[in-house]
Amino acid sequence: MTASSQTIKLASSTKPLYWLSILGPGLVVMLADTDAGSLITSAQSGAVWGYKLLALQFILMPILYIAQELTVRLGLVTGMGHGELIKHHFGKCWAWLSVSTLVVSCIGAILSEFSGLAGVGELFHIPVWETITLVVSFLLAVAWTGSYRSVERIAISIGIFELAFLWVAWEARPIGQEMIRGLTNIPWNNASYLYLAAGNIGAVIMPWMIFYQQSAVLDKGLNVSHLKVARWDTAIGAIITQLIMAALLVVTAATIGKTNPHVPLNTVPQISDAITSSLGMTAGRILFALGVAGAALVASIVVSLTAAWGLGEVMGFRRSLQDHPKEAPWFYGIYSLALILGGVLVASGFVNLVNLSVGVEVMNALLLPIVLGFLYLLALRCLPASYRLKKSYAILSGIILLITSLFGLFGGIWGSFVA
Repeated sequence: MTASSQTIKLASSTKPLYWLSILGPGLVVMLADTDAGSLITSAQSGAVWGYKLLALQFILMPILYIAQELTVRLGLVTGMGHGELIKHHFGKCWAWLSVSTLVVSCIGAILSEFSGLAGVGELFHIPVWETITLVVSFLLAVAWTGSYRSVERIAISIGIFELAFLWVAWEARPIGQEMIRGLTNIPWNNASYLYLAAGNIGAVIMPWMIFYQQSAVLDKGLNVSHLKVARWDTAIGAIITQLIMAALLVVTAATIGKTNPHVPLNTVPQISDAITSSLGMTAGRILFALGVAGAALVASIVVSLTAAWGLGEVMGFRRSLQDHPKEAPWFYGIYSLALILGGVLVASGFVNLVNLSVGVEVMNALLLPIVLGFLYLLALRCLPASYRLKKSYAILSGIILLITSLFGLFGGIWGSFVA
């Protein structure tokens, strides 16, 4: 029995402690979902279209929950990670296809997060090399010196700083009537609006999220008896992450979206300037830096672990944070290599945050049909009767995932031509 499962067993006698012992994987993956690229997309949505994309942030809440609940259900019921499950039911070739695309997505995400963190450092005149060196050193220490539970606690503690955007949105003093007009006056026939809407979907439904949460619930020592609480963990996380996305959209819509509308926000300093207009230079920069740094650090932890878990599931090597680095050298090696290579590329100056964010967003959108397609097929094929999707819910979730995949594919292909 692992240390995590022992803790959960002891906590089961006290209900609040029992819940707290299970909560975590959903919160972590959702906080990581609101990463640097997602925040840029949300800020740009508010700057260019005001409140017209605000409703989409709330529509995406149940869609995000449906996708992540399926991966939690698959992990807890089958006891396998996502890549391992594909390998078991569809064969090695399909597993390698799925995990290879996952690794590419993770590498792009790491570069995006590190670029965002470098931009935050530049706000305070910290050289890029110094910022990246500190970040990589910290992230290596997080995994190499702790267990899954300690990594999860650190990730949540860092991610909490993202909640600063909720207060920033309140301080921006949005006008209710303008928000209502934005929610009801939707330019469905505008190509630029539809492209940015697709971008928001690609910024919320990430391929690596599917792999991460399914592996995380297992590494934590959860099983099918914890499914109910794990669902609540996922639902709470989905609500929080979309509230954060909505908050940043409101900030930019209420500030630069009114004073200088239809001018896109593409860089960290530009978004920071939009926030400082309502809070002042010092407070605005500090809150913005805390929010973006929290989001990017959590996402860096998540995507690096996801790449190591995914490859481990296909290749069969030991892949748990409960193992000592000497016992799982490949797992820790891949995690470390992803961080170090990402840091070197960003610190070298060859990576542009704006172009990179667009590229990663397009790539994620193009991968959605593969990732969500496998997720849905596994949910139909692998679950026993008592946990299988009921007919009406199976049809509903299938339609929602199909529409999301097609919209993401549409936005990704269109984005490639536009770029």
